Amino acid sequence: MGDRVAGKVALVTGGAMGLGKADCEALAREGATVIVTDREVELAHKVADEIGGDAMALDVTDEVQWAEVMRAVAERHGGLDILVNNAGNVIFESIEECSLDHFRLHLDIHVVGTFLGCKYAVPLMKNRHEKIGGGGSSIINMASTAALLGYGNIPAYAASKAAIAGMTRSLAMDFQDKGYGIRVNALAPGGIETPMVMGISGRAGTAPMDIPAGPLAADALGHPQDVAGCVLFLASDDARFLNGLTIPVDNGLYARPHH
Repeated sequence: MGDRVAGKVALVTGGAMGLGKADCEALAREGATVIVTDREVELAHKVADEIGGDAMALDVTDEVQWAEVMRAVAERHGGLDILVNNAGNVIFESIEECSLDHFRLHLDIHVVGTFLGCKYAVPLMKNRHEKIGGGGSSIINMASTAALLGYGNIPAYAASKAAIAGMTRSLAMDFQDKGYGIRVNALAPGGIETPMVMGISGRAGTAPMDIPAGPLAADALGHPQDVAGCVLFLASDDARFLNGLTIPVDNGLYARPHH
C-alpha cells in the first residue's frame, strides 16, 4: 500500500472489468477511496469488496443516474478528487455498414457520458485543494489512439474519441481560467489486453494473454496496468503541471512512421 493518492476520493466509470478495474485497483493500492461504477452493478460490488471501496450502479448515458450518483458521493464521502471517465464500447463497422443508431450509441457512451461525468463532478471537485491541500483535483478522460491515427472500420468510435480529446482541452482551460483547481487530461491507449479487445479478436471467454514483464515488442499488446499506472500518475499531485493533454499510452505506436 502506497500513499500517492492517500486521502483522495476517486470515481471510476466502467470500473467492473478491463481498464476500469485496473484503474480502481491502482488508485486503491495508493491510498484513495475508490467508488466503482458500472452498469454491471454486481461486478462493481465485487471489485469494490476486493479493494475496500464503494460501488454504485451507473449507466453513463443517463443524466438522472449521474445526478443521483454524485448526490450519493457527496453524502457518503463529502466530495470528489479524482474522476476517471473510462466506460466505453466499440463496434467494428465501415461507414457503409454503420447505422445511425450505432453511431449515436458510440457518441452517447463516450461523448455524452464524459460530458455528464465532468458536468456533475465539477461541484464536488472544484476548490477541493482549499479544503484538503495538495495539487488540486484531477479528471482523466479515456480517449484512444483512434483519436490520433487513422483506422478503418471504426468511424463512430474514432469520432467519439476525438471529441473526448477536444472536450478535454476545452474543460482544462475553462477550469484553469476560473481557478477551480481541477486539471483535465486524457489518455489515448493503444492495444491493451482487455475483455473488449479479446472479444474483438475472437477470444471472448478465454484466458487473457500473458503480457510479459519488461520491454515489449513494437506490435505487442499492453497490460491494463500499463494504462492504470498513467491514470495513477495523472490523479496524483506529481502531475499538477500537466493539463489539457491527450497522452498516447501505446508503446510508441503514435510516434512510429508507417509506410
